[in-house]
Amino acid sequence: MKRKLLVWLIAGVSVLMPNHTYAQEEQESAEVYLEEYTDEFQENFFEALKQKGIQNYDRAVDLFLKCKQLEPNNSVVDYELGKAYMLDKKYVQAQDYAIEALLSEPEDYWYLDNVLTILDKQGSPVETIKERIPYGNTKLRQNMALFFFKMKQYKEATKVLEGLPSSSLKSELSRKIKDSLQKRENIEQVTPIVQQKEPVNDPLAQLKRTLDQYIEASDYTALLTESKEALDTYPLQPYFYYAYGTALNNTGNANKGVQVLLSGLDYLLDDTALQNKMYKQLSEGYSKIGNAQKANEYLNKINSGL
Repeated sequence: MKRKLLVWLIAGVSVLMPNHTYAQEEQESAEVYLEEYTDEFQENFFEALKQKGIQNYDRAVDLFLKCKQLEPNNSVVDYELGKAYMLDKKYVQAQDYAIEALLSEPEDYWYLDNVLTILDKQGSPVETIKERIPYGNTKLRQNMALFFFKMKQYKEATKVLEGLPSSSLKSELSRKIKDSLQKRENIEQVTPIVQQKEPVNDPLAQLKRTLDQYIEASDYTALLTESKEALDTYPLQPYFYYAYGTALNNTGNANKGVQVLLSGLDYLLDDTALQNKMYKQLSEGYSKIGNAQKANEYLNKINSGL
């Protein structure tokens, strides 16, 4: 028996509104109609989402591939296969499926975001896939410039913008890139003076590097012990709240993780990158304790536009 379903899957697109401000059109979604699908497709698809959510990526991929057999031209399945393979660090397969999804809907921001994120994970430039995507599509290149801006890759964003026709989006984004570069330059100008006053072997910096390595390696058990000791020693350092909260979120104590992260925000001053990392962990922590409203609230703080 076949039925029609409205599925909310893919994160919303940042768009330029008539008043020249950016807004998030819909968090965690664009409307995707699966015109006709079988019960078998539905069961496999939602079970795959569940398996991906609990980090059982091999199983998720197998289920999405079954969906692919049932719906060969479904771009949502291609998108999810790209995500699952990427999370499993199988970047070649991830890239192929992500590009396939993008080809079906080249103006979808989140399909492009998926492709570019996979490239970033591999350290590959956009040039390596230019021939495989409809790069001449103006909306696609606008989305690409937005992606690079949000990733603070201003040189790449500017390069993409230069090839675009004049528009209010191009003007506003160019201005914001200029402002961001000016702020970065001002910080870099004072950094050498600060560094000269710091000892060569800075234990605080070394400790942060060690915790970063644990996070990168997903070694949350080691991170839990080290970050707690670091926080006890340096209770005014917001980074250690982030590290400890991350460890708690990933070792079965998300309730405490949320509280630690919220406390750390009180010590945060003018560090957007760390702030977004903390917001991301807060979103994940609230999701794990079943508070979807708070999870979306902190996700929106990251994805609130320019």
